[in-house]
Amino acid sequence: MAVLLSLAITGCVGPNFVRPPAPNVEGFVPGRLASPSPAKGGPPVAGQHFVTSADVSARWWAAFRSQPLNDLIRQSVEHNPNLQSAEAAIRIAKYNALAQRGFWAPQVTGNSTSSQILQTNAGAVFGGDLGAVPQPEFSLVTNQLTVSFVPDIWGANFRSVENLDAVTEQQLFQLEAAYLALTGNVATAAIQEASLRGQIDATKRVIELGRDSLGILKRQFSLGQAAQADVLQQEAQLAAFEQLLPPLEKQLAQQRDLLTALAGQLSADEITQKFDLAHLKLPSNLPISLPSKLVDQRPDVRAAEANMHAASALIGVAIAARLPNVLISANGGSTSYNFAQAFAPGTGFYTVAAGVTAPIFDGFTLYNKQKAAEAALDQADAQYRTTVITAFQNVADALRALQSDARAVKAAVHSEETAKASLDIVRKQLSEGLINQLALFNAQQVYLTAVNVRVQAEANRLSDTAALFVALGGGWPAGCVTANWRDCAMGEAASQPKS
Repeated sequence: MAVLLSLAITGCVGPNFVRPPAPNVEGFVPGRLASPSPAKGGPPVAGQHFVTSADVSARWWAAFRSQPLNDLIRQSVEHNPNLQSAEAAIRIAKYNALAQRGFWAPQVTGNSTSSQILQTNAGAVFGGDLGAVPQPEFSLVTNQLTVSFVPDIWGANFRSVENLDAVTEQQLFQLEAAYLALTGNVATAAIQEASLRGQIDATKRVIELGRDSLGILKRQFSLGQAAQADVLQQEAQLAAFEQLLPPLEKQLAQQRDLLTALAGQLSADEITQKFDLAHLKLPSNLPISLPSKLVDQRPDVRAAEANMHAASALIGVAIAARLPNVLISANGGSTSYNFAQAFAPGTGFYTVAAGVTAPIFDGFTLYNKQKAAEAALDQADAQYRTTVITAFQNVADALRALQSDARAVKAAVHSEETAKASLDIVRKQLSEGLINQLALFNAQQVYLTAVNVRVQAEANRLSDTAALFVALGGGWPAGCVTANWRDCAMGEAASQPKS
């Protein structure tokens, strides 16, 4: 009856949370969005096409057509401790919310007390004969059941539950954000490893060419057609090229350590997957979500929204604390001289009470707590708007980068081809003794620079493609917040999406 009475008269104080509207914009960049395509003429370079209003696949990394990348990301999702920590945070928030719901029901406690009592001899106390009246000694057994209930008249508990539910929702989106960050970091780190391998291979090719050129000069020196200074200069140039290898190899080893750590393994247990640019395909079709949908896809935006919801509910809790409160309690049990008589007729007792408490003066403590809760909502609102602006900026930055990457790759490929053709001519002229050593040095240096720039340009294009998928929210499947969310998130589209 008390529960029904509470539900009948409950009125929740404080604001009712309303989701912020999506930004009223038509695009992520000013004007019409142009797909990233290389300029006409020159060497052929793969183009990319923006597909507007398309959904992002949950397994967006599969667009790179790399089975080692697919395997490593699944391994990372299964074993990375950051995701396990986020899962534990969800359970903490969930159980806190369930615990708060318990205050909607009466709180029932029971106790049983058994005591041995020796009653004071009244005559001895007032100076009488100690032996005149014997001191009574007896046992007393009390069994008692206490029921208390606080009707949620102003909705204080309702708002508390609402706050904790919002915190749980926030933790769910934090898990999604951690998942998205992990998959993005693994893909980017794998691309960086491929870039380093490409730079190492290019440096080794230039070193090999330098050794061939040194061999030519040594033969010419033995025949009296080249000076010893030319041989020494080429040896110095070759040594300079060889000095470039150790730093690149160190970066590659550290990159392997990073990928191993992302996979949730110790550095001694290095991952087996290896990556190179030849086995990472550039996705040709890039889905671009509608701006109005971005706020639903980005987990950081949804987490900021849940934070607003939690702050809004706390205002109601603060207001309810300033209003009168009712406590209903009932106490029933039995008292007897031994446990066998505990439920005999005439041993029972009960009390029923109701009380009202209300703050009268507290030095404006509760008033200022309400104002602090209202300011916290303003803060959460500002943080939400900042998160939305950052999300749109991330997408715009990725779009801008991809539009310039195509031209950069084309220019880098053209530069490498030209530098290689120039080096081939110079080496041929060197073998015929038609050029000086300075021309060879310049041609070798230009070719090495051109190859490394081309490798880095291709890697940047792949990385910026991954950054676009991440900026769009990664396409987390709807209804994927379950106990087996890993299979849900990783199992969508068993076959790789068409590129």
